[in-house]
Amino acid sequence: MLLLRPSLCCPLTSPLLTGCVRALHRGSPRAELFLRRRPPSRLLTRSGSRKSRSQEDEWRTKNKTVLTYITAAGVGMIGLSYAAVPLYRLYCQATGLGGAAVAGHDADQVETMKPVKERIIKVSFNADTHASIQWNFRPQQTEIYVVPGETALAFYRAKNPTDKPIIGISTYNVVPFDAGQYFNKIQCFCFEEQRLNPHEEVDMPVFFYIDPEFDDDPRMARVDTITLSYTFFEAKEGQNLPLPGYD
Repeated sequence: MLLLRPSLCCPLTSPLLTGCVRALHRGSPRAELFLRRRPPSRLLTRSGSRKSRSQEDEWRTKNKTVLTYITAAGVGMIGLSYAAVPLYRLYCQATGLGGAAVAGHDADQVETMKPVKERIIKVSFNADTHASIQWNFRPQQTEIYVVPGETALAFYRAKNPTDKPIIGISTYNVVPFDAGQYFNKIQCFCFEEQRLNPHEEVDMPVFFYIDPEFDDDPRMARVDTITLSYTFFEAKEGQNLPLPGYD
């Protein structure tokens, strides 16, 4: 039998403590309930809060990583989309696709080609400037009349109205698009840096011809007007825009 010495300090609690010990010793149901009691709620709350904080920190770290990847991908896509426009234009101008004039030419063909006198075509000229360049740019003539197999000369004029030197570079295209493969340039100011000093103004020539095969293409049967358009962009000094296949 378990003996319990009464407490000298707390005489009122001694009988209660003695009863609890006896109950535990006898294995009563109340004793089992006492042993199975859950830990204090304060301990569970502290443990749960620690876990939740750990999960929150982990999720925050993962979210920051995902956000960094998304931001980097977005910046990369913006850069690629910005670069895709001039690259696509260069490709079109090398192949004649998308309304771009063919930049290369065969000197022997120019000397031996025969003009198609009965086919008169009106060539109109257009000029644009990108928002990045502060130039005044326009064609010297609005239109000229040519025939396939005959060379022609036209001029554009550019002026820098600012108080600082500006370097520009241009691209071009032809409308209708299908006519671009027959529009050949012998000499022009495209793809080359053009530096204009403050308030400087220059004339820029365009020497071109329309291939005689233009008249043999059934798609060109109803085409009697071709529009040549130039667009100037600001370029950094030393920057080059090579044209694939240009000779």
